[in-house]
Amino acid sequence: MSSVLAVSATGLVKRFGERRVVDGVDISVSRGQIYGVLGPNGAGKTTTLRMVLGIIEPDEGQRVLLGRERPREASDHVGYLPEERGLYPGMKAREAIAFMGALRGLPWSQGRKRAVELMEAAGLGHAVEQKIRKLSKGMAQIVQLLGSIVHEPELLVLDEPFSGLDPVNQERLEALILAQRDRGATVLFSTHVMAHAERLCDRLSIIAGGRVRFEGTVDDARATLPLKARYTPHHSDEGLRALLPADAEVDNGGWRFTVPGEGIEAMLVKLIDAGYGISGLSIERPGLHDAFMRIVGQQGGEPEAEPEELA
Repeated sequence: MSSVLAVSATGLVKRFGERRVVDGVDISVSRGQIYGVLGPNGAGKTTTLRMVLGIIEPDEGQRVLLGRERPREASDHVGYLPEERGLYPGMKAREAIAFMGALRGLPWSQGRKRAVELMEAAGLGHAVEQKIRKLSKGMAQIVQLLGSIVHEPELLVLDEPFSGLDPVNQERLEALILAQRDRGATVLFSTHVMAHAERLCDRLSIIAGGRVRFEGTVDDARATLPLKARYTPHHSDEGLRALLPADAEVDNGGWRFTVPGEGIEAMLVKLIDAGYGISGLSIERPGLHDAFMRIVGQQGGEPEAEPEELA
């Protein structure tokens, strides 16, 4: 079945005891996108992904995965990296990757061949014959990711993929994710680290307390916060303060304030006419981290923690 959406989920609800860990989540992921599900620890991200994949059943709501109303029917076309990493320590890296591909229907010989190609492309060609127990944690995690893409899935789902990786392996992982998108795959990943989402995501959802608090692009998220300006005059006296916005604060020899809704031009004209001049001026665009903190803060309370075995 074909669809412009790789993932469509509507009104997903999951209860564990008296707690609604996921409380009416909607997610729509277009084919070929990198889509991030962001949120603090315990926000419901993992449970949402597992419901989308059909690993656990929702108490309420519907989901369609790669055009299938029964998500498990699409499993051979999906690559999944769970938050809990797990490889057989006695297996060689190449065999581990081929084994994961075989679980998705990829012939063993083809899997072994692709494993070598993938490891070399990821800068791990030297470790093809090494056993998993001999690899660093970061290298083993990259090997497990390669095992989730060796069968060239239409959809790649990654749960907190950057957790525990050093900067070098984080960069490798980002490159792998972009390469998957470039070959036409859809990537859906969860994270609580904003820097990766800011660099990678075409669209994203922010979840807190089991609910979607925001959905849109990175720029849409940033736009929920006003622009800030840093202004340094040629000279300053007591009269300068009256020409600046009410929230202006002294900052490193200058002033920092929120850019007025009508813009900054009229204020600058007044400052120049009054003889204060402009020694320095910069406009600061809010980052995704700042937008995330504001959006999550608006949910009014701590998010429900997920059960330990599903967090």
